[in-house]
Amino acid sequence: MEENYNEVKKNWWDRNWKWFVPTGCLSLIVLFGLFIAGIFFGVTSMMEESEAYKNAMNQVRHNEVVIQKLGKPIEMDGLPSGSIQINGNSENCDLEIPIKGPKGTGTLFVSAQKRGTWEYREMAVYIKATDEKIDLLKK
Repeated sequence: MEENYNEVKKNWWDRNWKWFVPTGCLSLIVLFGLFIAGIFFGVTSMMEESEAYKNAMNQVRHNEVVIQKLGKPIEMDGLPSGSIQINGNSENCDLEIPIKGPKGTGTLFVSAQKRGTWEYREMAVYIKATDEKIDLLKK
């Protein structure tokens, strides 16, 4: 019986690269996706936690004209978009919040500035079905 001692053992990389490369690439893609999702949901939750957002949604839920057009309950229908800027003691926000009720959908537009208290430049609901704008700041 003759033994062959000239046979070279493969190193770890040569034995495992075929599964390691795709798994490593997939892991990087998943981590990048989780990072982007974390930023996205962090910003979205910051918008939803803002005082301007909460005040505007409260106005919508208690406005008789909006309730008549959209029905009750009125809730958010998707993700809000826009911006909130905080600079020391002052804040600015410009938000578009998709809303819905049993009778239809709309968009709540909020533009406000805070210097001590919130001053709203715009708070209005656009009803898509009727192409109607309801100004929530009118008394």
